[in-house]
Amino acid sequence: MSRSDDENDGEATERVVIRDRRKIDVKGKDTKVAQQAEEESTGGAHRAAEEEPEEGVTVDAPALGAELEALRTELEERTRDLQRVTAEYANYRKRVDRDRSVASEQTTGSVLIALLPVLDDIDRAREHGDLVGPFASVAEALGAAVGKLGLVAFGEKGDPFDPTRHEAVAHLTSADVTEPSCVEVMRRGYTLGERLLRPALVAVADPE
Repeated sequence: MSRSDDENDGEATERVVIRDRRKIDVKGKDTKVAQQAEEESTGGAHRAAEEEPEEGVTVDAPALGAELEALRTELEERTRDLQRVTAEYANYRKRVDRDRSVASEQTTGSVLIALLPVLDDIDRAREHGDLVGPFASVAEALGAAVGKLGLVAFGEKGDPFDPTRHEAVAHLTSADVTEPSCVEVMRRGYTLGERLLRPALVAVADPE
C-alpha cells in the first residue's frame, strides 16, 4: 500500500469518524429535542388541565342575592338624592324669579309714585278745561307711558265704597243711594298690578 493510499485510508477513516460523531451529535440533539418537546407537551397538558375550569361549579346564591339587594338599595338612595336636589333647584328658581319680579315691581312703583302729583295736576287741568294744545298731547303721552308700566287709576262717582281702596274724607246721608257710595272724588287712587299705590280720596254717602 502506498503512502497516498495510507493517507487516503486515514482521511477516509477520519472522515468516517467525523461523520459518525456528527451522527451521534445529531442523534443526541434529536433525542434531547424530542425529550424537551415531550416534556413541554406533557407540561402544557398539565397546565391546560389546571387552567381548564372545573365543571359543575355552583354559585353562592345567597351572596349574589345580598349583593344585588345592596346595589338596589344604593340605586334607590341615589335616585332619592337626585329627586331632592331637582326639587330644591326648582324651588330656588321659583324663589329667584319671584324675588326678581317683586324687586322690579317695587322699583317701577317707586317711579310711578313720584309721578302721581303730576297726574293729579293733569286731572285738575282736565276738569277745568285747561287741557288743550301741546299740553294735552304731553298729558296723553304721559298717560299712555304709565299705562304701559301697569299703572291703573280708579275712583269714580257712584262707585261702592271700599275701605281697602278708598279713603273717606267726608260722610253724609242720601236717599239716592242704597249702600255706602262715593259721591265725590277729590283725588283718584292708583294700583300697580295687585299692589295699591295710593287710595282714592272720596266723600261717602250712606243710605238714609
